[in-house]
Amino acid sequence: MSKEHRIDQSVKQEKALLVGVILPKSQVDLRDPLGELARLADAAGAKVVDTILQKRDRPAPAFYIGKGKAEEIATRAEASGANVIIFDNDLSPAQIRELEEVVNRKVIDRSELILDIFASRAQTKQARLQVELAQLEYTAPRLRGMWTHLERVAGMGGAGQAGAVGGIGTRGPGERQIEIDRRIVRKRITALKREITEIEERKQREVFTRRDWFTVCIVGYTNAGKSTLMNALTDAGVLVEDKLFATLDTRTRRWNLGDGFVAMLSDTVGFVRDIPHHLVASFHATLEEAVSADLLLHVVDASSFVADHQIQAVEKVLAELGLQEKSMVLVLNKVDQVADEASLLLLQRRKANTVSLSAKNGVGVDKLVEAVKDEIRKQHRVVELEIDPGDGELIAWLAAHGKIMDQTFRDDKYVMKIAMTNHRYEQMHRLRPGILELAPVAP
Repeated sequence: MSKEHRIDQSVKQEKALLVGVILPKSQVDLRDPLGELARLADAAGAKVVDTILQKRDRPAPAFYIGKGKAEEIATRAEASGANVIIFDNDLSPAQIRELEEVVNRKVIDRSELILDIFASRAQTKQARLQVELAQLEYTAPRLRGMWTHLERVAGMGGAGQAGAVGGIGTRGPGERQIEIDRRIVRKRITALKREITEIEERKQREVFTRRDWFTVCIVGYTNAGKSTLMNALTDAGVLVEDKLFATLDTRTRRWNLGDGFVAMLSDTVGFVRDIPHHLVASFHATLEEAVSADLLLHVVDASSFVADHQIQAVEKVLAELGLQEKSMVLVLNKVDQVADEASLLLLQRRKANTVSLSAKNGVGVDKLVEAVKDEIRKQHRVVELEIDPGDGELIAWLAAHGKIMDQTFRDDKYVMKIAMTNHRYEQMHRLRPGILELAPVAP
């Protein structure tokens, strides 16, 4: 079949046949193993017309599935009118090529599908650059598979072998085109990384300006209710849509918790299982809010049959970002939709710091507010400092970066009782290594 379509990864408005290979360690809901893939396909704009499953001990080298199952896909795709085959697994370029020869239709794997969704949802310049980088890093090692139609013109036996298909004068251009494309891709990847690095540096400066505030970041599986929770806590007006990856861009809002407690609350792009590693890497700037946050709110759809697997998927991505030790509250959302109380109880026992709520109707949100206040208290300290009255620079810095609770003069010294974040406390000691700190004060 023609290979020109490999340049276009989109599946918008196409009829899709979904294929899933269940391996021994696959983390899928066996009651609906292709449910998430169907939702991903829907998010990409495709219409699902048929599904096929196969259980295997290991992937087959040539087709990932068995040859007989590949032929069955071809027959059923013809019968259902499907024009794209979407696998719930990551395929090698060779496997895609072999499958397309059998089914005579475009074959998309899970990573390509996710990249296509991200491309369609990217709105800001930052998101568009990150999506393009992820797509190129996915495509780069697959260029040889995409250019096999030119290699066939050049001759499968290679440019230097006698009897090559195509004859004299037609050997070699496929390989030359591959090298040209590789250079173009490498050059573009370098340019994108440079531009994204500049964005990351700017993002880091933006995040740093919020260090005077206690920063909280919402993370979680896609469609767990993160945007709904953000709106419930801050009236942020974030788009809420029953689709995977409804929003890609981070938003930050001021969150007034009451009793004098204020935090900056940010949301992030949702995660899914088996999210492409290069996609996580390219979206590092977007996830900078999570990296720099004082506290993470890990939002979980408690009503999902695979909530436990979704928690593991998010924890895996957080570990990739080096955030596994960061302070966290596990937020079990949608408890009003939970059918099995026993499963909810098991989820509640996963972590000591867990809150159950319904962001949609507001039940339990007050408990989350109190949990965050407790974390603020833990991560702040109250100190009593003895300062030279002539050190106006330090006094002004403390007033700007801490909360003055009491101040007085004692033996010609300015004594200040002040609350500040651990970060500012450490910064204070770097600015004034010899500052005299009196006996520790209880918060």
